[in-house]
Amino acid sequence: MSGNAVVVDDVWKNFRLYQEKNQYLKATVLKGRRAAYKEFWALKGITFDVPFGQTFGVIGSNGSGKSTLLKCLAGILRPDKGSIRHEGRLSALLELGAGFHQELTGRENVYLNGAILGLTKRDVNARFDDIVAFAGLEDFIDTPVKNYSSGMFVRLGFAVAAHVEPDVLLIDEVLSVGDESFQRQCAEKIEQFRRDGRTILFVSHGLNQVEQLCERVAWIDHGELVDIGPANEVITKYRGESHDGTRVEGELGTRWGTREAEITSAGFVDADGSPMPLLTTLEPARLRIDYTSIKPLEDAVVGFRIDTVHGQLVWGTSTRLARKTIGLVDGPGRVDLDIAALPLLEGTYDLSVSITDPSETIEYDHWERQVRFEVRQFGTNDAGLFHMPVTWRIGAAARD
Repeated sequence: MSGNAVVVDDVWKNFRLYQEKNQYLKATVLKGRRAAYKEFWALKGITFDVPFGQTFGVIGSNGSGKSTLLKCLAGILRPDKGSIRHEGRLSALLELGAGFHQELTGRENVYLNGAILGLTKRDVNARFDDIVAFAGLEDFIDTPVKNYSSGMFVRLGFAVAAHVEPDVLLIDEVLSVGDESFQRQCAEKIEQFRRDGRTILFVSHGLNQVEQLCERVAWIDHGELVDIGPANEVITKYRGESHDGTRVEGELGTRWGTREAEITSAGFVDADGSPMPLLTTLEPARLRIDYTSIKPLEDAVVGFRIDTVHGQLVWGTSTRLARKTIGLVDGPGRVDLDIAALPLLEGTYDLSVSITDPSETIEYDHWERQVRFEVRQFGTNDAGLFHMPVTWRIGAAARD
């Protein structure tokens, strides 16, 4: 299917911020005027389109206007200027328990939420068992949702939204909630949507998730569209420019974060732990990241990313993505990553490292382009970024 599933054309959204509040009718009459307010433009001329079947990300700092944009897309808010158009059925998961009634059971809320999203009772009946199984709430489905944990809330909400089988799915931050198994389930469901050719708009502070799932990304700051383009290019710019990064004399790159934990050193080392600024293709390599914390932090995540000097993403991972845990961080710690045969081909590369909270949304310390290293290549004449192990078979072609 060609064309655009979503078209956002010069959208502006205004809110009134009241400086004082007339709590009673008497106060309003005595003052003889309405409470004073000032206008706040949460969105300022946002324009973009999303083709059918594309997974599109929206990133930006807190208060940038991301969630306001998705609420306008979902029809919860109406733009003051501009227009939004979408094709087909739209389903939205914008916040925990949106559309749920606290006094109703999980079962009753499935039917209520399904109706809000445009399903008939017959539609919900046909999908009910799959919804409950996906959410993993078989033992709690007849319990009032006011007794649910936040994780149970979002699991049930996502399960309903996902089984509506929407043409366009809006997701706001929910993949950073819940345990690792649920996050993996969500990612697999999104991948299934992508294979089915559905359109997804995904808002998150988890840049690694956005980079993995999205083809294109829009960066919004203070209600304005800063950049839009391929995910890795926009995210690289955002990482370097959207934070109050500090540059330290004699160090490469910039760093930012809450500093509840800090990266003390990072880079490739030899067997004795000495730095190795020069590596060799197909030879063993060890990446070492040392960190420390000023207070106990539960289940922190250590991650890294390798880019070319031109900003092209080569490879990145984290302890969470690798399904590893470093447990409680309380003082100094270390993560070693042993590479049996370095697949990088000859070139110059930059290493970025980070330590974050379990959801990878709060960065304790992010060190962008912390180390620059060289790779030389012997024993292979391949071109590109990676050595690809292959087996050549050469012989005469089969004859009819």
